[in-house]
Amino acid sequence: MRAMLFDGGNPRLREAELPDPVAGEGQLLIDVHACGVCRTDLHVVDGDLAQPKRPLIPGHEIVGTVAALGRGVTGFAPGDRVGVPWLGHTCGHCRFCTHGRENLCDAPGFTGYTIDGGYATRTVAEARYCFHLPRQYSDIAAAPLLCAGLIGYRSLVLAGDAARIGIYGFGAAAHIVAQVARHQGRTVYAFTRPGDTAAQSFARRLGATWAGGSDATPPEPLDAALLFAPVGALVPAALRALTKGGTVVCGGIHMSDIPSFPYAWLWEERRIVSVANLTREDGAAFMALAARHTLDVETTPYPLARANDALDDLREGRLTGAAVLTMR
Repeated sequence: MRAMLFDGGNPRLREAELPDPVAGEGQLLIDVHACGVCRTDLHVVDGDLAQPKRPLIPGHEIVGTVAALGRGVTGFAPGDRVGVPWLGHTCGHCRFCTHGRENLCDAPGFTGYTIDGGYATRTVAEARYCFHLPRQYSDIAAAPLLCAGLIGYRSLVLAGDAARIGIYGFGAAAHIVAQVARHQGRTVYAFTRPGDTAAQSFARRLGATWAGGSDATPPEPLDAALLFAPVGALVPAALRALTKGGTVVCGGIHMSDIPSFPYAWLWEERRIVSVANLTREDGAAFMALAARHTLDVETTPYPLARANDALDDLREGRLTGAAVLTMR
């Protein structure tokens, strides 16, 4: 199979030919058709996340078809289209797993980080952590649903019943969750890099009532703010935009340091929470929602061999929506 490998140290991936993987017990062998390029992939190759598998095949927004079943697999058949997300394994017996919080498992495995991922023409994945995908999405459009969509959805769930939602960093996750929020009858306010009028127009096209720079004040107080930009300084800014009892939800796996701020900005039962990974329950709920409400997934496709270009464009903020690698 062809794959793009991260060796560690150098953030540039190298193209390689590797032996085809074999599905072990409980696993699916998958012919990969598309794999989203996520900001978490950047954090891995840029060294923000410590101790990745080395060498590593990145990628955790995988769409493909089942080529073979490992022993003991049920619920899937060869030829089925499946999606593989970030959470690739849990122990099943720690106190988090046994209390419905497998996203906080004490001994997890993560696709494209501790487990080889989807920047390749084939991969294997535990069947328990794979999803059937809504039929109306193409392979390319379905790929961002598996992290940008899922993490955005979990972030929105943590916002509770907030009616006025601010979204900071209008990229892959934001452009999907904004549509979900609008389907739920919420009002969306989009915050972009100051001066990024293209991103602001994009946000308004997807239903945002207001769009402006991250240094701007929204026209009314927010009930919740979802942060997808990995910029710690946005946390105090979002707190200042909240009404009493509001919540700032940090949706990224990595963020720069949060600067100090006056306690008065947090007072009146405002909260700051983070999103860690996802659960299979999140996946099932979000895929059902995406099947009911067809989402407009904005993508820029790249061939597998141009994975470094896709990462560079994401790093430099040159993308609208999500980058997706294609294997065909």
